[in-house]
Amino acid sequence: MLTIPLTMLLWSSILMFVLILIPAAIAIHRNGPLAQAGARDDLPEPSEFMKRANRLNANLRENMILFTALVVIASFSGIESDNINLGATIFFYARVAHAIVYLLGWPMIRPVIWAVSVIGMGMMAAAML
Repeated sequence: MLTIPLTMLLWSSILMFVLILIPAAIAIHRNGPLAQAGARDDLPEPSEFMKRANRLNANLRENMILFTALVVIASFSGIESDNINLGATIFFYARVAHAIVYLLGWPMIRPVIWAVSVIGMGMMAAAML
């Protein structure tokens, strides 16, 4: 059975995959499958939504590296605590909220939600120190 941090890592990975599929599906619809299957050198300028989706993907990738490291360290070291579990859960749900807010283009709240996800990682790290 997976621990809570490993479960949140699994769900975060699924979230990452979904967020990769969104711009991919839009690009195939907009540009056609042949254009997307090629070298993609002559594609039209991406829409504002596509730019936002790509920035969201980059942001989640950066954060997933840190989150994955924390989960792996906790798992391999056998450290378990309520703060690690809560921090991992906060990270995942904050990233879901962050994705929605980012894709909708809502200003000001996005960095607050991002900070909540970082607090979740900070809780995990603090519990292991």
